Amino acid sequence: MGLSSSVSQMFCRIRILVIICLCLLLFGWAALNSADVARYAHRFKQPLDYRWRATSMDNEEERQHVTAEETAKETVKLCPALSPLLRGAVPLKFEPSLSLNQVKKENPQVENGRYQPESCKAQQKVAILIPHRNRERHLLYLLKHLHPFLQRQQLDYGIYVIHQAGNQKFNRAKLLNIGYLEALKQEDWDCFIFHDVDLIPENDFNLYLCDTEPKHLVVGRNVTGYRLRYKGYFGGVTAMTREQFDNVNGYSNNYWGWGGEDDDLRQRVVGQKMKVVRPPAEVARYTMIFHTRDSGNEVNSQRMKLLNKVSRVWRKDGLNSCAYELLSVEHDQLYINLTAEVGRPEI
Repeated sequence: MGLSSSVSQMFCRIRILVIICLCLLLFGWAALNSADVARYAHRFKQPLDYRWRATSMDNEEERQHVTAEETAKETVKLCPALSPLLRGAVPLKFEPSLSLNQVKKENPQVENGRYQPESCKAQQKVAILIPHRNRERHLLYLLKHLHPFLQRQQLDYGIYVIHQAGNQKFNRAKLLNIGYLEALKQEDWDCFIFHDVDLIPENDFNLYLCDTEPKHLVVGRNVTGYRLRYKGYFGGVTAMTREQFDNVNGYSNNYWGWGGEDDDLRQRVVGQKMKVVRPPAEVARYTMIFHTRDSGNEVNSQRMKLLNKVSRVWRKDGLNSCAYELLSVEHDQLYINLTAEVGRPEI
């Protein structure tokens, strides 16, 4: 027992000595390290402090800039789907004395054919495409009524008038393809309204916005007793998104003269498993400005033949085959005028 007790006491002393040595080494290392830290901190005190201040100032400026942008975004809210400015049915006037300058004075916020609401961000960016030739009076009346109509709907819009140069037969469908292609070069439009020049909307609850399906806006017009012309009618004024119009390859380019192109487009829509939607009949009402048949826009005698082969040719006849020469792009206050040479019918 005595020997065991002595050995135990010896090991205890050894452990205590080892612990004391380790503590001394630790304190020594800490002292040396603190001296080095003090020496290097003194050497880099001002540069480090300077760099911190500069970074802080940069961050503060960036933070203020981001905050200002976020505040601006919060200030400009999305316009409501149903504008509070809508008035419903508005009486239309067709004054013989109306002039272009008068319409310009009535629309001071329109610039280069474009308008954006000031108090909110529009639901969609909308391009209005109007095929045109020798219809200056009709165009004037349309601009007179259409600008305030669209502004009451709080739309971000642009009006494009696509003018066919030359004396060849009128090709409405090809002009609309041209307008679509050229408008996309200027703006990333969400919605396209394909609009005849002689149709004036009567009720601003007829919203010029695109839907989840292609939308036909002319349910009735004055000359038909405000009834749909026929069950499958898809002409006059239609609204399609970029995706919808691309999916059907746009209009055919082969309808020269009056008739057929709208029925062709409807066949393309149905063929792509889309359906045509319409606003309520009581708001989708238009006044058609009376006119006689234009010279160069005679009835297309080939339209039924073309309609019979839509399913076979639509993939290669449309936007992807629309050949034309753009002669000019002019920015009037009230619209963008595109003048194009569209070619001639194939014999």
